[in-house]
Amino acid sequence: MREYVLKEETVTSSKILKKKEHIINAALIVFSQEGLNGARMEKIAEEADISKSNIFYYFDSKEVLYVAVLERVLSKWLSPLNEMNINQDPRKALITYIEEKYKVSRKSPAASRLYALEIMQGAPHLMAVLKGPLKSLVREKVAVIDEWIADNKIKSVSAIHLIFHIWAVTQHYSDFSTQTEAVCNHSLKNKKFANSALDTSIQLLVDSLIV
Repeated sequence: MREYVLKEETVTSSKILKKKEHIINAALIVFSQEGLNGARMEKIAEEADISKSNIFYYFDSKEVLYVAVLERVLSKWLSPLNEMNINQDPRKALITYIEEKYKVSRKSPAASRLYALEIMQGAPHLMAVLKGPLKSLVREKVAVIDEWIADNKIKSVSAIHLIFHIWAVTQHYSDFSTQTEAVCNHSLKNKKFANSALDTSIQLLVDSLIV
């Protein structure tokens, strides 16, 4: 009997997580277009194809849902950076990180734009995360890059600014996709254009550092 209850609880928990993920995906689309203040729960419910009351069953308020969306976005972005460690080959590690960042920009442009909007507004809902987990992670990876430099595996460079440059370049193609498409008639959805952007970033931000 106890085993049956555990299985039932596991199934229920899985369903709840899937439902929350579905709502978060719908909210991401609406928040990235309207922002927190402009977004209406009715629009999010319509995007998710569920009732507004159903959303409030899983999230207490629009603000709580907004923070959940931002945290999911940040978690997905930081996942590739988490993988970087001192034992890796620097060139391979940096290229892999840049490649993953481009993938996120290509697959989730709405996520990048929403994060940029939050930051430009002073990060009122994410400041604790930025000053806490994000700051700690970045310091850890700066130490990794500095160790590569000390071991003469890459040329001397400001590790923190290298990370910032990677963020700026890769996220540009999401945050400023309208500008990119207006100038080039292409976005990262175009394979040739995306490969050219990636190759250029590797040439400037990685190969230039290899000893």
